[in-house]
Amino acid sequence: MLLRRRELHTVILLVACSAACAGLRAQDADPTKPLPDIPSLLHDVETNQRKAEAVEKDYIYRSVLTKQQLDSHGNVKKTTTSEADHFWLDGVPVMRILKKDGKALNPDELAKEDKRIDSEAAKARDRRAKAESSGKERSDPHGEDEVTVSRLLELGRFTNPRRVQLNGRDTIAVDFAGDPKAKTRNRLEDMIHDLAGTAWIDEEDHVLVRTEGRFTNTFKVGLGLVANIRQGTHFTAQWAKINDEVWLLSHAEGRGAARLLLFWNFDGSASVNDSDYRKFRATSTVLPATAMPAPANPPAKPAPQSQP
Repeated sequence: MLLRRRELHTVILLVACSAACAGLRAQDADPTKPLPDIPSLLHDVETNQRKAEAVEKDYIYRSVLTKQQLDSHGNVKKTTTSEADHFWLDGVPVMRILKKDGKALNPDELAKEDKRIDSEAAKARDRRAKAESSGKERSDPHGEDEVTVSRLLELGRFTNPRRVQLNGRDTIAVDFAGDPKAKTRNRLEDMIHDLAGTAWIDEEDHVLVRTEGRFTNTFKVGLGLVANIRQGTHFTAQWAKINDEVWLLSHAEGRGAARLLLFWNFDGSASVNDSDYRKFRATSTVLPATAMPAPANPPAKPAPQSQP
């Protein structure tokens, strides 16, 4: 399916950017070290994120999604896993499922998967072409709403800025809470409205490297038919530096209950591990697994996913 998971990634990034955009100075453990200007840092994060999205289109990577469903007593009653390759096809991000619950898809299932990808990619291209012809071109091929830096300044309250060492690197950490009085304009702003958490931004590279957050209220779109995220649902996400050129998502997990259309749902816990980032180009239909073109560069080793 098309990567609706990118929408969750966008939400996580927006929360982190909001947290950094306090217009405050970070507390510094070393008083002799100059502190960054937080608003300027935020603008750099936004610029670097767009650069990273462009570079990501040159990569293919493997993801493993694990979901655990809980019973009424909080015990795990069911665990499911899926393994997939993610890449861009003619400007459209896609996910090609390879395994379900540890079992590889058979040739017929893979053929159906490739047919589905081609069909959904064609629909996404049509939506993009219509948006461009109507003067509503967006950077996101799915046409999702966006939130600008200036809007982020209006959507939350910011506290406790400080410098923190994370995995041996200096980061600026800031706590964030959505302002319940702020008027929102689209569904991403609505999500931020109901979020609270902490973000860490790498001070040297000016990119997001970790975030933690939770939903302070139940969030619904379309009476819960489009999106339904239960109050108290929380998440963490981490990014890793790949090939010394770009920071890309390495791990994300959530606990609680959430559903976005038919593309993402869990009631218990869900985690995604992304690894094996390697350069890749695809400009036409998806090729069978046995005929996948070789990556432009040797596969990169998965980045360490050490916890702070």
